[in-house]
Amino acid sequence: MRFDVIYEDNHLIAVNKPAGVLVQRDATTDMSMSDLVKKYIKKKYDKPGDVFLGTIHRIDRPVSGVTIYARTSKALSRMNELWRTKQVKKTYIALSHKNPENFSGTLVHYISKNEQKNKVNVYDKVRNGAKKSETKYELLSRINNVFAFKVEPITGRSHQIRAQFSRMGCPLVGDLKYGASEALNDKSVGLHAYSIEFVHPVKKEEIKITAPPIKRPPWNFFDFTDKSFLD
Repeated sequence: MRFDVIYEDNHLIAVNKPAGVLVQRDATTDMSMSDLVKKYIKKKYDKPGDVFLGTIHRIDRPVSGVTIYARTSKALSRMNELWRTKQVKKTYIALSHKNPENFSGTLVHYISKNEQKNKVNVYDKVRNGAKKSETKYELLSRINNVFAFKVEPITGRSHQIRAQFSRMGCPLVGDLKYGASEALNDKSVGLHAYSIEFVHPVKKEEIKITAPPIKRPPWNFFDFTDKSFLD
């Protein structure tokens, strides 16, 4: 499987994960992005034995975009702390066939997950066991009845963006699990992890890792290579 390495140093490696690939291997025997990156490192650096690779964060299987791994245990520990203390800024692009009532805002809901169905329930008010979920969004453009949004999750709940957009009445393109009317040909959903910003855990430099979506329908309706489109 082909994938793009978009950032690499002695401590971290980031790739533009294709939709449909697991970030980390699960109970299935499906090849994961983690397996592929390990093979890439082993071949490139001619490493003997097992390659260390720590999973820092996860994006859903049908979602594409920036995924970062740690190449050392020190980097993994420090990156996990950045995530825990919310010192990481994540920007997504979301696509929907529905127009929101408000062109921008912050979605605040309470989410609980049904592990058996691998699906979350979204509530407008506090419920026992449900965790607060916050997501900022801004409508960027509309082309061919597809609405493109800039999305910044404040919290990091499972299926957060997908479920909250559905609750807003704007299910993501192709996301049958959360209310879309039809699937995309590749079974992906209209969500892409566009960029991640943080202070490098070892170098202490500000890092921004960016990857535009692959040019396929409906993503190719928009020019995401124009950074002014999102900034």
